[in-house]
Amino acid sequence: MPELPAPPYPDDVRARLERDAREIIARYPDSRSALLPMLHLVQSEEGYVTRTGMRFCAELLGLTTAEVTAVATFYSMYRRRPSGDYQVGVCTNTLCAVMGGDAIYSALQEHLGVGNGETTDDGKVTLEHIECNAACDFAPVVMVNWEFFDNQTVESAKRLVDELREGAEVSPTRGAPLCTFKETARILAGFPDEREGAVSASGGAGHASLTGLRLAKGETAAPRVVHPREGATHETPGDRPSDRAPGNAAPHDPSPGEHLSSHDAPEATSASDPAHPSGPVAEEGE
Repeated sequence: MPELPAPPYPDDVRARLERDAREIIARYPDSRSALLPMLHLVQSEEGYVTRTGMRFCAELLGLTTAEVTAVATFYSMYRRRPSGDYQVGVCTNTLCAVMGGDAIYSALQEHLGVGNGETTDDGKVTLEHIECNAACDFAPVVMVNWEFFDNQTVESAKRLVDELREGAEVSPTRGAPLCTFKETARILAGFPDEREGAVSASGGAGHASLTGLRLAKGETAAPRVVHPREGATHETPGDRPSDRAPGNAAPHDPSPGEHLSSHDAPEATSASDPAHPSGPVAEEGE
């Protein structure tokens, strides 16, 4: 059975989208380069890239629908079926997985009653597992419409999706305030972010993310003291001003309100936990 033609946009919607599309196309010397933001534009209209949206892109860019479809189906950021106001992605790549991402993802599937890429009955939340988002020092990470929610647990993730479904105000760990998926798509199409001015409201990358930058600048890394013996003092080279090279900054001592990675928490290890000492490994036969 031949596929039915894509229904056209209503005249008023088409006129509005075409006006926005012309603005996008004007940014590029070659109109074909406008395809990615154009797909975000049509996604902002219905919450996913429809056949009508792909035909609209093809007509304005002088492409075939096959060429547009090839791009729309290649990138996972373009949805091909109706989805929720909030795309909740749980990172299940290696570090997030071993730090609890797999447990969070399984718990949310059961809690929401949906599988991967499925949407709750109220149309609020679409759940999916996602690839690494370069936030490994804050693992496990959950993203909502590509905003970061760091150092999550099963309980905090359940609370997060419940608040999203209730319409409560939810703030990402860092970055801009949260907005709906359609609003996010329009921003990704290159139109003004109405949240501007509040982009830093939640703060930027935390102490853990900036450690490498400080080391690259020649600054002394902050010493780590893990489970010191009661009453003992622990002084690490670099603590004293005399240990630092001229021009090096003092070790960073995070303020009480500063966001820290879960990896900054003290860990009981054989090298630092007096209750579990570890000596040298004995050679066989000794």
